[in-house]
Amino acid sequence: MLKLANLKKSYLMGETLVPALKGIDLHIGRNEFVAIMGASGSGKSTLMNILGCLDKPTEGSYLLNGREVSRLNDDELSFIRNKHLGFVFQNFNLLPRYSALKNTYLPLKYSAGPPEEGLEKAARMLELTGLAGRLHHRPSQLSGGECQRVAIARALVNDPDIVLADEPTGNLDSATAHEIMALVKKLHGRGQTIVMVTHEADISAYAGRIITLKDGKIINDSPNP
Repeated sequence: MLKLANLKKSYLMGETLVPALKGIDLHIGRNEFVAIMGASGSGKSTLMNILGCLDKPTEGSYLLNGREVSRLNDDELSFIRNKHLGFVFQNFNLLPRYSALKNTYLPLKYSAGPPEEGLEKAARMLELTGLAGRLHHRPSQLSGGECQRVAIARALVNDPDIVLADEPTGNLDSATAHEIMALVKKLHGRGQTIVMVTHEADISAYAGRIITLKDGKIINDSPNP
């Protein structure tokens, strides 16, 4: 599903070229649940941005479902992000004036089919994440855990191949964080492929495989016992 070969990424800081990723080789198969860990500056956010087609590598290869991402134009990348990838962010990234239902519906807004069908599907996703009674609440009327459940429903509404979760519990208290991770684990059990960035060992413990980055390189890649 995801295959990286000698992937590198550098950024120009003034007149200095700063390497963020220094030759990443990685394969992630269908229905895996992978946690990516590492200290600040290890390259995990850069790697997640590339996996999510939000950035392109400087060198190397990134195959997503057999397609070389670096060769795609902006419209093709936008299509992949909308149709094949679901995103869950630390800060939820919900539109404050929209209800939970409308926030979840957003990825379907420009899809074929009548809006009513899309809204019905969004409602089903919210029911799946335990928010059947909160469809018409705005983010300001929801708890942090509920906002993250909306974000997860939005990530799933397009039936993506892969869900990318960037520090999904970073803004939550410990009890709520584990509730969210229990939900993520349940979704993985339904067949969802999940790649998650986290710096918390107790959160990475939910994954079936842990990849550790340091200074732009993978220093460990092993199954989670």
